[in-house]
Amino acid sequence: MAEFTMDLNDDQKQVRDWIHGFAADVIRPAAAEWDEREETPWPVIQEAAKVGIYSLDFYAQQFFDPTGLGIPMAMEELFWGDAGIALSIVGTGLAAIGVVANGTEEQIGTWIPQMYGTPDDVKVAAFCSSEPDAGSDVGAMRTRAVYDQATDEWVLNGTKTWATNGGIANVHIVVAVVDPELGTKGHASFIVPPATRGLSQGQKFKKHGIRASHTAEVVLEDVRIPGSCLLGGKEKLDERLARAHERAKAGGGERVKNAAMATFEASRPAVGAMAVGTARAAYEVALDYAKTRTQFGRPIIDNQGVAFQLADMRTSIDAARLLVWRASWMAVAGKPFTSAEGSMSKLFASETAKKVTAQAVQILGGNGFTREYPVERMHRDSAIYTIFEGTSEIQRLVIARTLSGMPIR
Repeated sequence: MAEFTMDLNDDQKQVRDWIHGFAADVIRPAAAEWDEREETPWPVIQEAAKVGIYSLDFYAQQFFDPTGLGIPMAMEELFWGDAGIALSIVGTGLAAIGVVANGTEEQIGTWIPQMYGTPDDVKVAAFCSSEPDAGSDVGAMRTRAVYDQATDEWVLNGTKTWATNGGIANVHIVVAVVDPELGTKGHASFIVPPATRGLSQGQKFKKHGIRASHTAEVVLEDVRIPGSCLLGGKEKLDERLARAHERAKAGGGERVKNAAMATFEASRPAVGAMAVGTARAAYEVALDYAKTRTQFGRPIIDNQGVAFQLADMRTSIDAARLLVWRASWMAVAGKPFTSAEGSMSKLFASETAKKVTAQAVQILGGNGFTREYPVERMHRDSAIYTIFEGTSEIQRLVIARTLSGMPIR
């Protein structure tokens, strides 16, 4: 087990500087254009693939960093560049996490490479959990998966929403209900292979922020997939469902995590790191502006009203990063989140990003309100962090339930 440290080693520093250079030289110059176009930045994704950032090997190396800091470090630097483009680069990772968390070794080896493609022919993947009536309330999920024993196929029907890369993905990971009697314990995850009949893109959303990232509905109409596309396999699923039914008959028992929640828990500190990157970017713009912008014959940073804001911004950013690093280290060290540390990191970092980017706009004044300066875009982008992969309200609920042991509603 690696000891917790706030000092990056030489290898980590080299990787950090490499990613930072890509974010500064490739992502940032393209950010405003793709935000305006509201389209997937395929050329930037391809550049990321060519240098090795958009690849299975890169994410595996960062994921298996023994300190746990590889992924949050990478996320912070990419999202420092631009949140929309960065999400297009890392969005496939959520689907990959879903496979790693729930799949067999064969499924991992077969499908994750197809999620990324090659540098000459890049692909993306989508994780489909939310529905029009089931966002935070995963218990309201309606998408059904029914097993056809005669053909050894699963038949999926339903509509997913808010899916990053939904409809344009080469591989879709879909969470569906297999046993309605068990509520969230009756969910399972499925791989929908490329060009599967019955899967189509529904509405593509025009968003407030992260506009370079494709977000859309995914419609499933009698989608038939091989039995081997059930993540984890049917034997494992049947055993899990049988245990859940036994516990239900006994009137309770240990809590069972469903497939979607297992994926979200694993990714929450990473989302916190994304928020830290956006907040840090806005803070740096505001700091540079405050040191060069003069009013009444002196730089505006000479005024306590501005200087104190910057001091608070930097303090909050550093505190958020430490919470993210702690949760990431705990996860890799196998330490349980006994105080919901993963949710804490996501909650604090996402709220920090919204606050810091708003303060950056305020420090730039009228200039901050225009698209000539990037803080306007950063402020719009930051709004998503308190919403996706569990709203701030849900994070507080998770934390409160964990601390109290009570079924707080």
